[in-house]
Amino acid sequence: MKKWTRTGDQVLGRFDRQEAAVVRGLVSQIQDMLAARAEEAPQDELAELTGIRTGPSTPPDDPILGRLLPDFHRLDPDAPDPAEVDSANALRSLHEPELLDLKTGVAAVVLQTCPPDGGEVRLALEQAEAWLSALNDVRLALGTALDVQEDMPDELPPDDPRSPHLGVYHWLTWVQETLVEAVMN
Repeated sequence: MKKWTRTGDQVLGRFDRQEAAVVRGLVSQIQDMLAARAEEAPQDELAELTGIRTGPSTPPDDPILGRLLPDFHRLDPDAPDPAEVDSANALRSLHEPELLDLKTGVAAVVLQTCPPDGGEVRLALEQAEAWLSALNDVRLALGTALDVQEDMPDELPPDDPRSPHLGVYHWLTWVQETLVEAVMN
């Protein structure tokens, strides 16, 4: 891939077939995880009548989903107050459906605009913002799966099973950084 560029109100990029497959595959995986989480929402007849949806009231067990859908209220990890736990659960139940919609929506934009066989990508500024958000979600998920730390070296030993995936993580970082630069210019 070459750096993203901006021409007027359009942001342009080009992906080869393999790069497009990586982006599409990872974004699809995140979208699937988020859709599965949305299906865990309780079915509520009142919500159907009022249009007010509620989501699960407890945080996801999966560490990747936990990173993508953090608590809306931080609890004292040493001694959580039961009232605070109830409040945090209520906030999650109210706000998580909207966050899931947002995250699956930006993933859909990437899947709609990234050509499956590679090629040029032309994005309106709003679509570029969606790409930034979706790429961030992929990087958060991949970083969590790889246990990326600040002091982690740029390369891992070849026998480390995370080594090839860390290369993808760094490439996605570069794709996101050049997209930010293009959007800001």
